[in-house]
Amino acid sequence: MRHKLLLSMLVGATMALTAQAGVKEDFKANIRACANNYWAYPDESLPALTPAPDGYTPFFMNHYGRHGSRWLIGQWAYDYPVEQLEKGERNGVLTKRGKETLEILRQVREDARGRDGELSDVGHEQHQRIAARMYKNFPEIFAGDAPVRARSTIVIRCILSMQNEVDVLKSLNPNLRITTDASQAEMYYMNYDDPAVKPLRQEAYKYFDAYRDKHVKTDGVLKRLFTDKKFTRDSIENFKFVNALFDVVCNMQSHHAYDNVNLYDLFSLDEAVALWSYNNVRWYIYSGETPLTKCRVDFMEANLVRSFIEDADRAINQGGNSASLRFGHESVVLPLVCLMGINGMDYQTTDLEHLSDHWRSYEVFPMACNVQMVYYRNAQDDVLVKVLLNEREATLPVKTDMAPYYRWIDVRDYLLDKLSRQPYIPSIIQ
Repeated sequence: MRHKLLLSMLVGATMALTAQAGVKEDFKANIRACANNYWAYPDESLPALTPAPDGYTPFFMNHYGRHGSRWLIGQWAYDYPVEQLEKGERNGVLTKRGKETLEILRQVREDARGRDGELSDVGHEQHQRIAARMYKNFPEIFAGDAPVRARSTIVIRCILSMQNEVDVLKSLNPNLRITTDASQAEMYYMNYDDPAVKPLRQEAYKYFDAYRDKHVKTDGVLKRLFTDKKFTRDSIENFKFVNALFDVVCNMQSHHAYDNVNLYDLFSLDEAVALWSYNNVRWYIYSGETPLTKCRVDFMEANLVRSFIEDADRAINQGGNSASLRFGHESVVLPLVCLMGINGMDYQTTDLEHLSDHWRSYEVFPMACNVQMVYYRNAQDDVLVKVLLNEREATLPVKTDMAPYYRWIDVRDYLLDKLSRQPYIPSIIQ
């Protein structure tokens, strides 16, 4: 029994080291990925798409996309790190790097005034490029006078993201019949506020608080900024400050003005991994399909999945080519991906220590992240579907002999079966 226990402990330790090593390698290749949901959309080297099986042509797209890169939400996010560093300045305990960082953050704070959560210049460009690739990758969908129905949540950064995409599509084909909308009437599926979710999240917050206390160390960051350890212990809220600083540093990639400004050296690679891991755990509890929240949270996107199914059914029955584009938030995209089981993101565990070996939020929801379901048909009206996550071919937990393509009837049945597991969520599709 002791040998079995020791073997189990060794296997667990090896898995943890492997997971952490994988994340480290990702961050070594691109440190900006540690930004989690602040990561600017990574579209520098997208892989080629697999050609459709012979005889099949794309005719419809279902889509939900997050707004592009933005300013942080709340002036506090910019004020607080500056205020903490100014305490050190007043007491003469800033290092040289601390003084340099304070000056940079003061400028960022001034640039951010009045820009609370707004779409940035980088964010506009992300959606323009995505739309251009949509048109290039699937010209049959956007051919002729195809109807394109675009909807956004009622938040201005989402509306502007939508507008950037439809403007590009219209410029590439002036004959497209594009309609846009942003209405509270459609928030029940575009950004549903599920009353069942809040208490589940609140109960589970203790888990990521415990994870933070165990894994996130702030001494190294504070030492690079302050000369007096007693001062930081007595006068600085260590984790609160370091985490807020990390957010500002990570989100600077949202703006071209800071293309040549790099503050990642304030964090060692291990510290960046720890802060990312804490946020990864937090997002898993917030959006994932975990027993810690009774595997319920991601079902808040049930109405959105039904919208996908309804629009696909309509497009199939009506014939012709068309697109249904939706624009919203990462807090929708992430649970949507988990609910659909895209790329195994429906992973269920209570083992947060090894979570990153199976579930990494940065693979799903950078700025401008998107899910595209592309539908194909042949002369016999057989319909296939391919799922793209951030324009990369993705998997579903559905059997297929033609991956990355799936028969739509199989995917439809799978999704309806998944939704039926939560019978108290109203269903309008039979």
